[in-house]
Amino acid sequence: MPIDATEQLFRATDNELWVVTAADGERRDGLIATTVVQASIVPEIPRVLVAIACQHHTWECIEASGVFALHLLDETQLDWVWRFGLESGRDVDKFHGLPLRSGSSGSPILTDAVGWLDCRVENHMPTGDRTVYLAEVIDADCHLTQPPLTVQQMLALAPPEKLQQLKAQRIADATRDADAIRDWREA
Repeated sequence: MPIDATEQLFRATDNELWVVTAADGERRDGLIATTVVQASIVPEIPRVLVAIACQHHTWECIEASGVFALHLLDETQLDWVWRFGLESGRDVDKFHGLPLRSGSSGSPILTDAVGWLDCRVENHMPTGDRTVYLAEVIDADCHLTQPPLTVQQMLALAPPEKLQQLKAQRIADATRDADAIRDWREA
């Protein structure tokens, strides 16, 4: 497998960073995602695809509730990346101190996000390490005044200690994901 070429091609792209939030009763959580894709060109029927790793508490909330919200960030919300990307919702309340309301679906909506989509799962596909969700957008809001925060921009702005945390987490996640993908392929 040409790993170097694959990695080089993926590094040539620059995905936006999204906060995915979900709740199931009293449980709620959120995480950072980069695999968020528009899945319909029909304005009256907006849909998205999102891939969520199965080990996350947020995944458990989506599986139980069938709903989630996506929040687009800009550079001024870089601290949300550390809050939602480096800590576990099993250990801390990631929403503490953030303006929040419940969306039409019941998902937590971060009202200070530059834009958000409130979504209801229409279908899902397990892929070993992740579940890919196809979801209907049932509500949305946008206050985008500057370009959305991307992976490359986040890496350029991150302090060295956060870069180290991200690198360590990526290595651990890649090891766990590789095992899950292999197990899924063999099943």
